[in-house]
Amino acid sequence: MNIIIASAGRTSSQLARKLLVQNHNVTLIESRPEVLQFVHKEIQTESIVEGNMLDLAVLESAGIKEADVLVAMSDDDQVNLLLCYIAGEYYDVRRKIARVNNSKYVWMFNEVFHVDYALDQATLIAMMIEEEISTGHMMVLLKLGKGDFSLVKEVIPAGAPVIGKELKTLNLTSVIAAILRNGEVVPPHGDTVFLENDEVIALADREGMENLARLFGSIA
Repeated sequence: MNIIIASAGRTSSQLARKLLVQNHNVTLIESRPEVLQFVHKEIQTESIVEGNMLDLAVLESAGIKEADVLVAMSDDDQVNLLLCYIAGEYYDVRRKIARVNNSKYVWMFNEVFHVDYALDQATLIAMMIEEEISTGHMMVLLKLGKGDFSLVKEVIPAGAPVIGKELKTLNLTSVIAAILRNGEVVPPHGDTVFLENDEVIALADREGMENLARLFGSIA
């Protein structure tokens, strides 16, 4: 994919490196001399465009006409909103992602400004803490869609309520995708009996994750 990241701070540079390793075409836009001095040491020069990220000529030099994704990562919410609006309204960029610096303005980051995904850091951290409290030691392997569903892994500990029970007897609100037992994959069926130390892979929404955590004994 062709990806433009507007603002080249440390987080943006780390993101760019990860995407470049995955063979995406990544371009960083930055105008601050002190940041450019840093980023030129971190990222290959051909991936950096120097200039004002709201300047249409700079955006076009960065390849916005061919871009699949724009990530607006500046520390100014107004700039991030305007960037997403320009990308969607004038260049038809397919995905626009914006960093939210002040949570009280998160409601503005919507389809009116062509924002597809808003990265509200304070809210994300709060959600991570809440999720950790409500789902115990469950591991989230992959977020799906817009984050409504997750592929999760739970290891059944000693004394878990689910031990010795058949899958068909459980009132699950999630889908059991696989069970790993002693290094082997056990396809889940209705008569599958859960054992201690089984690694259970499931597809679940938030309610389903909490349901799994209770049954599989990771939280009291």
